Amino acid sequence: MTQTRRLAAILAADVAGYSRLIEADEEGTLNRLRSIRADIIDPKITQHRGRIVKTTGDGLLVEFSSVVDALRCATEIQSGMADDNAETVAESRIEFRVGVHQGDIVAEDGDIFGDGVNVAARLETLADPGGICVSARVQEDAAGKLDLAFDDLGEQALKNIARPVRVYRVRDAASESPLALAPSVLPLPDKPSIAVLPFANLSGDPEQDYFADGMVEEIITALSRIRWLFVIARNSSFTYKGQSVDVKQVGRELGVRYVLEGSVRKSGQRVRITAQLIEAATGPHLWADRFDGLLEDVFELQDKVAFSVAGVIESTLQAAEIRRAAERPTTDLTAYDLYLRARPDCLSWDRERIRSALGLLERAIERDPKFGPAVAFAAVCHHHFTTIGGVEDPAIHRRAALGYAQRALQASPSDPDTIAEVAFMHGYFGEDIEPATKLIDRALALNPSFCRGWGISGWLRLWAGHMDVAVEHLQTAIRLSPLDPKATQLYGIAVAHFFEGRFSDAIAMLVTALDELPGHAGIYRYLASCYAHAGRFDDAREIIKRLRTITPSVLPNVVQWRRPEHREFFLSGLRLAMAEVE
Repeated sequence: MTQTRRLAAILAADVAGYSRLIEADEEGTLNRLRSIRADIIDPKITQHRGRIVKTTGDGLLVEFSSVVDALRCATEIQSGMADDNAETVAESRIEFRVGVHQGDIVAEDGDIFGDGVNVAARLETLADPGGICVSARVQEDAAGKLDLAFDDLGEQALKNIARPVRVYRVRDAASESPLALAPSVLPLPDKPSIAVLPFANLSGDPEQDYFADGMVEEIITALSRIRWLFVIARNSSFTYKGQSVDVKQVGRELGVRYVLEGSVRKSGQRVRITAQLIEAATGPHLWADRFDGLLEDVFELQDKVAFSVAGVIESTLQAAEIRRAAERPTTDLTAYDLYLRARPDCLSWDRERIRSALGLLERAIERDPKFGPAVAFAAVCHHHFTTIGGVEDPAIHRRAALGYAQRALQASPSDPDTIAEVAFMHGYFGEDIEPATKLIDRALALNPSFCRGWGISGWLRLWAGHMDVAVEHLQTAIRLSPLDPKATQLYGIAVAHFFEGRFSDAIAMLVTALDELPGHAGIYRYLASCYAHAGRFDDAREIIKRLRTITPSVLPNVVQWRRPEHREFFLSGLRLAMAEVE
């Protein structure tokens, strides 16, 4: 056996709470460790010219020729681990403790021994989970060469080490917090979470700070009305005022998945406000926009921006959360996950997708019978079955929809999402539309930036015969979520045009809506009736043929239209179109 002696920098690391993690989920923990090694640890060691000497189940020993390389590798590993843990609940996080020392080692057949190894291993035991402790030798060599600071922990008596060793805890030079990044990562709430940072005042006028701060306060207030969203309070988010911040760091420190940041610029009497929504853990922009106005209308402008931002953020975050749920392993589903997975299919007009969504919602309700949104969307599924047609007994689905609606309102009487869906069910299936309009008004009072709520309100006003109000509310829904699909809103506006005799406008919108929702039987029916009333019988005949490939039920139940003249006008056009085929 050949032995050599040399000076080296040694990094020792192990997993904090390894036994607990293995006991809770052995297979999952080992799989995650393999992934962490492949994605974070091994690439960093290679990048900084380290050599892995040995690994154990919960740790590893790495040799470097340079202290700077060893410490830079350690900090980048811990930073990578903090990002990796950002969306993991505290009790399931894999967190490393790291010790770094420079000393004399003995190398033999690929392994290393000696004082340098022993001290590094003992330093690792002093580190916090997610943190790094180093010896005085490392601190002396690295000081001034890395953007790090060192907190002196004094001389420490280390196990089986004869002399005391001065120990330093490592932290980012720009932060007052130790580089124990993982412990400072707050666990994410059990619902989507957001922090609104102070908007930067780019006007060059410090007196305009009041306007920028007021803008943020209005947005925080508007977002707080969204019941399914966890919004960080102003006092916490304003601790970052005047700082150049890292969005990932904000996400970790405040325990949020999303961050909204922006700026205000004044030029004369004009003001421009920009805002961007960012996913904190990974950094991509989910949405960005700008708003222009006059300073003399300062409060109106604040209201407009807050209203618009809240509405767009609600739909953007809901879409982001649905994507996250779809990507999550199907073996770990909560009632909320099941609801998110079901929602896109529930809002489709495909019979099989709706049936699949209903199955997921029923599982969610079984897990949590008081989860109002899941119960409400089960009602939506049954409504869609009656609208699509082709079901053996529509009355069964009508009763189921109203039953779920009643249960949903009892479960979540203050949730705007739930109230809105219940309003829709009562408006569509109920005898009197007034209770439905009162419910939707209540939902919008709770959340004035509720895009889907404004869309539902538009349809309820259509059924009540209030066409102008209906169009206004449907246009508000589009304005609140301009980048989202708008087929159902365009469909509603088109129906208003149809009843008021503006057939060309109605046809254009119905055709656009049909491109987005090619399986929606209702759009085909109104388009056929519209073509017939406009005298375009060839087009009407073609639409009826296409409708019959979707459903055998050409003539629908139209009890939702409260005015008899509206029902008859719609059905008379549909009968004309059918007569052209027969």
